[in-house]
Amino acid sequence: MPQWSAAPATYVLVGINCLVYLAMILHGASPFVPGADQVLQFGADQADKVLILGEWWRIVTAMFVHVGILHLATNMWCLWNLGLLAEPLMSSGGLLSTYILTGAAGNLLSTFWNWRHPMHDPSGAIYFLPGAGASGAVFGIAGALIVLLKSNRLPVPPDELKRLRKSVIYFAGINLVIGFSINFGANLTGVLVDNSAHIGGFLCGLLFASPMVPRIGSPRSSFKLRLQWAVIMVVLILVLFGFFIAQQSPAL
Repeated sequence: MPQWSAAPATYVLVGINCLVYLAMILHGASPFVPGADQVLQFGADQADKVLILGEWWRIVTAMFVHVGILHLATNMWCLWNLGLLAEPLMSSGGLLSTYILTGAAGNLLSTFWNWRHPMHDPSGAIYFLPGAGASGAVFGIAGALIVLLKSNRLPVPPDELKRLRKSVIYFAGINLVIGFSINFGANLTGVLVDNSAHIGGFLCGLLFASPMVPRIGSPRSSFKLRLQWAVIMVVLILVLFGFFIAQQSPAL
């Protein structure tokens, strides 16, 4: 069948991210380095706006907002490749659930981390960096793939499965190292990577896939039931974590 019909959710997610970027450009945002106000206008995450102003919707919208064309291109390339591999294993609904839930987990952890570790300007005043991008969800899909590709139900030669799984593990590991390395040299480059969002998304992906079985090679009823339980489990955990974050004192 055509590739788009085999992985429609991947196409939809890439399309939504690109449309949001185009909307930003049409509304005057810089195509290369949009300002903080511009990305916040379109739903980027920021700890004080979430915890003080109660704008919790940013936890979801931030995963569709990108800081320039390079940020968008790299994230969409990763989403495209991982999505085409993951969607046949977890269904279109499973991929959409993974993207939203793991992206939300990454943004929740990012909000918590940035609230606890705010930035300071030269005068000593506190400010919070905005967070945006699909990378937390991309790491979440990678985490889910690492679990699902270990299944012995898949009608794929074990050596091929092992190769694919190693590739995803290397992808996650190398990109985490790159993220921490960039932040280590942030004083020179001025660029910061939201590693807490990456870690939160990745860990949530591992958790989300742990009760699942791959759609390929498993009875349909078993796959659907385990997917439902995975969604319920992760939603409850994220709600509890959100309540915990909400209890953080607004006094810094």
